Amino acid sequence: MIVRMWEVRAYPRTFTDLLNWVCDVAVPRLEVEPRHVASEVFSSTDLRVVVISRWRGEPMELPAPPEGLAARSAHVWDFSPVDR
Repeated sequence: MIVRMWEVRAYPRTFTDLLNWVCDVAVPRLEVEPRHVASEVFSSTDLRVVVISRWRGEPMELPAPPEGLAARSAHVWDFSPVDR
């Protein structure tokens, strides 16, 4: 299992549009992939949107947000579970 964390920051004026795009366009593209297990979307008061997705094998890339919605490019980290 691989867990991917994808994070992007919006401009104040584009936060709602970015969040809607993530929920209505980006995450549904992941959910149809056979290796996809689950995804969650989070938002923060400092205008960030985070997607945590779980995968069997190599994760699929989220598309880049539409021009003008993100204050900077997305950051991505992959994690693996730790047995303890």
